[in-house]
Amino acid sequence: MARPQRDLTSGPIGKTLLLFALPTLGSSVLQSINGSINAIWIGQLLGERALAATTNAGLVMFLLVSAVFGFGMAATILIGQAMGRRDIDGVRRVVGTAHGLFAILSLLVVAAGWMTAPAILTALRTPADAYPLALSYLRVIFVAMPTSFLAVLLSMVLRGAGDSVTPLKFMALGSLIDVLLNPVLIRGMGPIPALGIAGSATATFIANTVSFAALLAYVYRRDLVVRLRGAEWRYLIPDPALLRPIVTKGVPMGLQMLVATGSALAMIGLVNGYGTTTTAAYGAASQLWTYIQMPAMSVGAAVSAMVAQNIGAGRWDRVARITRSGLLLNLAMTAALIVAVAVLDRAALGLFLGSDAGSIDLAAHINIIGSASFLLFGVSMVLSATVRANGAVVGPLLILAVALFPIRLGLAYALQPSWGADAIWWSFPAGSAASMVMTIAYYRYGSWRKGQLLPAVEGEEHAKAATEPTAKQMPVG
Repeated sequence: MARPQRDLTSGPIGKTLLLFALPTLGSSVLQSINGSINAIWIGQLLGERALAATTNAGLVMFLLVSAVFGFGMAATILIGQAMGRRDIDGVRRVVGTAHGLFAILSLLVVAAGWMTAPAILTALRTPADAYPLALSYLRVIFVAMPTSFLAVLLSMVLRGAGDSVTPLKFMALGSLIDVLLNPVLIRGMGPIPALGIAGSATATFIANTVSFAALLAYVYRRDLVVRLRGAEWRYLIPDPALLRPIVTKGVPMGLQMLVATGSALAMIGLVNGYGTTTTAAYGAASQLWTYIQMPAMSVGAAVSAMVAQNIGAGRWDRVARITRSGLLLNLAMTAALIVAVAVLDRAALGLFLGSDAGSIDLAAHINIIGSASFLLFGVSMVLSATVRANGAVVGPLLILAVALFPIRLGLAYALQPSWGADAIWWSFPAGSAASMVMTIAYYRYGSWRKGQLLPAVEGEEHAKAATEPTAKQMPVG
């Protein structure tokens, strides 16, 4: 028997939020460590050209994932609101539509990606010596996209339903398989041929497929709320009434990731102008920032799921308290990481920069200036998560675009003549401060509370949904 579903609409808010956010944080850490270890395998076994190839291919994959990730976020919010209403049939309808949509999108990505991979790499100006490797790697990764997309979506809908532990377990399984298979398939072992860089991509494909199959089997073995049975299989045919909010809300959320990516690319262009040492130092500091920002991302995701369930349950009295708890939790966790990184920064930076004292000094300088901005970034993340949980997605997108482009990049360009490279580093806290101020204003005075993500189900469908006992404890494993 499955253990009872954690109820996000009652009980102590702070403790519930912490216990829900920690597994999501663990999943993010695992994913980053997995990527770092795979990069080490590729770099050590195949050399710099292969590592450069995966970097270029990775950028392509990030852009593709960004384009569809918003749909998963929208589906997660719909599921959270349905869970809050105790509408189990509504949850399964969203799960079916979302998976049907992702299956179609992933197949289109495979077909389009296989054919356009050469043109994409050429457009990115992939170095000639890395191009064949990048093409080989990218095409295998494209083939892996269907199970990868569906595994990510299933993990997201489980979190939307209030279960953040199960996705962590299967993320760990997939990461372990990926890390162990990488050297075996790259170099070959016994009857297994050496596949080179395609072996690394194949390891990712196998890991994603096994992890997804195991997670799906677990969902059905434990009879979790997101499973489909019998007549419910027809829900995999996308429902236009559900597709509309998933697409209209998902596109702006996906655009947020694309806006952030565009800003990062423009920033790298500025940094590159100061030479290899500055670029290397910035890259090393960015590696540390990847971990510093994780609490904001994880707490934001937890707040979004928790607020969505409470809005669905009509518990608006808890929404402000959840937001406040999320802000305090994020500030505490992020501040602790910033302090730890500041104390250990030179040792950590040395892992990426070796013994080059000049690069390490510059990277430490960049980190001190830039890392504090993540406290402000976290405030924006939590408040944006709250408003998105009620379907308000355009406001956060516009705020992000203004903060990153006219403010952050504008300041970096404008101040360079007098400040030099420091103009770039100080533009990070400036942009984060602007984003925080605008997000606070939108949270307090915006009309996001008046929105409705999906009209209430009426008539026959409502009667069908109402057949599920409203007080039932939903199993999640």
